[in-house]
Amino acid sequence: MVHTSTYLVFIAMVQVATVMVALSLEPSPAPLVLGLVTFAVYTGDRIADADTDELSNPNQSSFVRRHKRLLSVMTAAAYGLAIAISVLGGPVALLVTLIPGIFWILYASDWLPTLGSYFKRLKEILVVNSTIVALAWAISLVFLPLSFADAAFTPVAAVVFVYYFLDTFVNTEIPNVNDVEADEAIGVSTLPVVFGVHRTRQILYGLDLVLVGFVGFAYLRGLLTDVLAIAILLGLVYALVLAAFVGRTEHKSRLGIAGEAKHLVVMALILLLSSTGI
Repeated sequence: MVHTSTYLVFIAMVQVATVMVALSLEPSPAPLVLGLVTFAVYTGDRIADADTDELSNPNQSSFVRRHKRLLSVMTAAAYGLAIAISVLGGPVALLVTLIPGIFWILYASDWLPTLGSYFKRLKEILVVNSTIVALAWAISLVFLPLSFADAAFTPVAAVVFVYYFLDTFVNTEIPNVNDVEADEAIGVSTLPVVFGVHRTRQILYGLDLVLVGFVGFAYLRGLLTDVLAIAILLGLVYALVLAAFVGRTEHKSRLGIAGEAKHLVVMALILLLSSTGI
């Protein structure tokens, strides 16, 4: 579940479901499609980075190498199935489904000999690396359910997009604290590598507080319901508590997983608050 990031499949599906609730969209295959894409992209990334992960995560590296052939087949099958299902949503849904894979190929693989050396460097550039990841997933999370529902991109959708973009950026940098030595060894610049763990913790505090202010502003402007605003804000309180543990815990990998699990907390709060009639 952890070495292949399969746990992220369920979290991604919950995120899409949250978007559908926030935008009042009808049920669709969007959560399933993004779940399959998530498995394919993250497992493919594990396979591609098996050598560089040996220093920061030897158990994961060993697992991936041992099951490389099976994981490769599963990766291709998952993305193929996601593409097949996305066709049901039309050309826009198909395009959005392809975006995470396209971004990953340009960003982290050597499959394009003529362009690979340039795009590979994007993974090594400070802020650019996490921004690319955040952008790819924010686009997928918001536009995939919209395309399946044939719905317009509204101001509420814009709020959800910005929220997921900044939130994904933060969740991308938290695991980097555990990879400082490995990233330095291969020339990858992340916030912890360049600014140190203490300064990174302060930056993450700042980004989470920016999100708190942004969500509060969106609520006051009438763009978010009471339930959604309360759930997201409580989720951000949870995120701030996690940020306090950055660089202060020996369980660094668990901290990254806990950051992703925040989306489960938000959905649980939405269901709880909705059941109370708020």
